[in-house]
Amino acid sequence: MPFSVYALGLAVFAQGTSEFMLSGLLSGISGDLHVSLPAAGLLTSAFAVGMVVGAPLMALLGRNWPRRRALLFFLGVFAAVHVVGAVTSSYGVLLATRVVAAVANAGFWAVALVTAVALAGPAARARATSVVVGGVTVACVAGVPAGAWLGGEWGWRAAFWAVALVSLPALAVIAATIPAGRPAAALPSAYTELRTLASPRLLLALLTSALVQGATFCAFSYLEPVARHVTGLGAAWVPVLLALFGVGSFVGVAVCGRIIDSRPLALTAAGLVALTLGWALFASAAGSAVAVVALVLVQGMLAFGTGTALISQVFRLAGGAPTLAGSFSTAAFNVGGALGPWLGGLAIGAGFGFRSPLWVSALLMVLALGTAGAAAATREAAVEAQAPRRADA
Repeated sequence: MPFSVYALGLAVFAQGTSEFMLSGLLSGISGDLHVSLPAAGLLTSAFAVGMVVGAPLMALLGRNWPRRRALLFFLGVFAAVHVVGAVTSSYGVLLATRVVAAVANAGFWAVALVTAVALAGPAARARATSVVVGGVTVACVAGVPAGAWLGGEWGWRAAFWAVALVSLPALAVIAATIPAGRPAAALPSAYTELRTLASPRLLLALLTSALVQGATFCAFSYLEPVARHVTGLGAAWVPVLLALFGVGSFVGVAVCGRIIDSRPLALTAAGLVALTLGWALFASAAGSAVAVVALVLVQGMLAFGTGTALISQVFRLAGGAPTLAGSFSTAAFNVGGALGPWLGGLAIGAGFGFRSPLWVSALLMVLALGTAGAAAATREAAVEAQAPRRADA
């Protein structure tokens, strides 16, 4: 694997840390900027919206740029707005920096996924994808707890400074190792890429990816109340469970990246079924501490391993959209990241209890199985339609 692919993973680690670290910084931001906790929470929502909207727009903006220039631009903007966020005393300015950071993050993700796949070659597509996505899992394991610790020791601004500083070595390695020129092959037009992305199989793959991520983040977002109010674990167990989920996700991405290229469809299907059963079992057994500890690890592994496989599948299906495939994968990831917690919150608000987000996750996975099945049926229909043509030839 080229070293430059790992530099892309490092940059994604910094960006993933920024995306999720506010969960441990909201009280400090609220008190320092004299805003309510819900207002501080909007900083997370603003980031998610910026990611969803920014991914396709930034991919279109930078599609004709040399990839090194695009990566340096997006990562440079991301680091710069964190410096602005670290020094501002205005809530409005901080909110604006979150939107800009998310848009830059979305643009970087879109180009980074395409670049990693191109550098690694078709035979290692899934492994290259796993390295980039692995940056998010390492952020969950190490970056987010580190950001919360920095916020507790030196204030929330220290976490923003840290994200900017971690971005600097990634900038240096990208500048030194990513080829400066444009891709050798001529790019299809934006219209051609958009037509490719409108294919039913690809849209179903993106929808499946969004549903899987929705299930993942629905359960992950409410892990603390489940652990404390359903399982009966103490507050000290919450960071342990979060770390276990992060460890599982890292293992899932690492293992999936090495084996998914050999049998992608079978492994993806197995992952979807296992995730569905796993969330249903988690919901049923949430009162058992032993079961919760084990399932947090296993579900983290399955969720991110299957998510990586689905991203790789999007790239396989979107051969005619080399620049926009990554952006739509990023948008689908973040649609799920916004949808899942919202649905989980609705379930709790409706009086179904703290266990209900786990059942919502299981339901979302049932829907994901349905969209994956529809995609498989579409594929079979396409094969059957081509068979007579080959016979006539």
